[in-house]
Amino acid sequence: MRTPDSRTTDPADARLLRAALGRFATGVAVVTATSPAGTPVGMTVNSFTSVSLDPPLVLFCASRRSSLYPVFAAAAAFGVNILRDGQTAESRRFAGPGFDRFAGLAPREGRTGVPLLPRALATLECVEPERRPAGDHDVIIGRVAVVETHAGDLDQPLVYYAGGYRSLNTDVEWWTAWRE
Repeated sequence: MRTPDSRTTDPADARLLRAALGRFATGVAVVTATSPAGTPVGMTVNSFTSVSLDPPLVLFCASRRSSLYPVFAAAAAFGVNILRDGQTAESRRFAGPGFDRFAGLAPREGRTGVPLLPRALATLECVEPERRPAGDHDVIIGRVAVVETHAGDLDQPLVYYAGGYRSLNTDVEWWTAWRE
């Protein structure tokens, strides 16, 4: 049903397309890898999703214009750090340009050698990445080799919606009833 404020236009209108896609709430993750020089790198993504449980595959999308793209394109493994509510600063840090994004964070090294962020809600270590071109991005698919969750039952994910960070308002009674 169209409402009075509904608009339709050519999907090539990037501003309107971006606004429409912003209506899809996403979790926020930081993907990480190690550069050939051994330096940890990472970038914030909201284009992360599961692909398959058998085999266990996930994907994220990386712009080929990103200064970090060459590291992810050459990496033998990458990490996915799913951020929790309260990690907005980390999300912004890894979305920003040009500085040592890991300064002061003390990442730990995962079993596959990828840097992992402290306090993440969950971490995935992925190997055997495949890259597939998609417009100005590459879809990077990895096989999940290591999974860890780092959360209590009621910890919440960081959510991005309509151009801003959001918080889920969990009804504890609903959550408790659902778990039983």
